[in-house]
Amino acid sequence: MQDWQDALLVYSTESGKVKPEQKAPSRSVSDDGIVRIHRETKGRKGKGVSLVKGLDMPPADLKKLGSELKKKCGCGGSVKEGVIEVQTDDREKLRSLLEEKGHKVKLAGG
Repeated sequence: MQDWQDALLVYSTESGKVKPEQKAPSRSVSDDGIVRIHRETKGRKGKGVSLVKGLDMPPADLKKLGSELKKKCGCGGSVKEGVIEVQTDDREKLRSLLEEKGHKVKLAGG
């Protein structure tokens, strides 16, 4: 059985094995510098989550902020592709917590 990294290699007749390019971690950055909090239920069996988008932070800082928001809201969540998902409908609490950190925040969506 091949190693998973060998499965990603492509062979070239000119230079031998060619490794794929490493992609930088994606970030969710807003054009106007405003952090938006969306509410989403699609694909979650009716359970609502709040999505925090538009934070221009490195992935490690996003993860740390996500952990802090989850602890203060008393719920679960995750950080995926530069977006913090918090399993709560209390967007006002998230808004106040982010404004305390100095971010300009707007509630988006229903």
